[in-house]
Amino acid sequence: MANASPPTPAPAPAPAPAPGSRRPGGRTARTRAAVRDAVLTGLAEHGYPALTVEYVAEHSGVHKTTLYRRWGGVEGMVADALAGEDEWTPPDTGSLAGDLRALAHEVVDAFADPGQAAAPAALVAAAFQSAQAAASLRAFYEERFRRCESVVEHAVARGDAPAGTDAGAVVRAVSAPLFLRLFVTREPVDAAVADQAARTVLAAVEAGAFTREHAGPAVGASNGAGA
Repeated sequence: MANASPPTPAPAPAPAPAPGSRRPGGRTARTRAAVRDAVLTGLAEHGYPALTVEYVAEHSGVHKTTLYRRWGGVEGMVADALAGEDEWTPPDTGSLAGDLRALAHEVVDAFADPGQAAAPAALVAAAFQSAQAAASLRAFYEERFRRCESVVEHAVARGDAPAGTDAGAVVRAVSAPLFLRLFVTREPVDAAVADQAARTVLAAVEAGAFTREHAGPAVGASNGAGA
């Protein structure tokens, strides 16, 4: 009988991926992304009151049982959509005037196209109808304001702003008149309105109106309110 061929060596096992090199979440991350997309689409098309677990299940391909188990219902899914991945960074144009103008124009640009604005507008509207969505919206913007600290830090270093300028207050002041028009008075916003908001805040910053020593106490602080 002829000699048998030697067995083929088994392939060496693939090395384990280095820590942090594999995208975390896998199927879980894909499920969350599908649910988030369905929630945003549903909010844009039907608004928060008409958004249902059944709609999200149908459009995400995720079973209702999973949706209830992981998110508890519509409120939890909306809150998670607000807390989704956000890689936004503040502008760095080289001047405080340019940065404030860029921030104002970002707000206007986000809501200029009705199709693009439908989902974020619905998320803001949901915050008026759901305490959980409101808390998530507040956390979302608090994080945005925190990131904008670099805008003021750079401005102070260049001499564009007094030391101690409150970055969060500056960003709120730029956005406030724009959101007032968008969500309260329902007036149109455009580039001219954005420029006006930026110029107004710049003048106030240069005058020292946003330095922390000039900031008044928070509403309800040290006055017995809510006691």
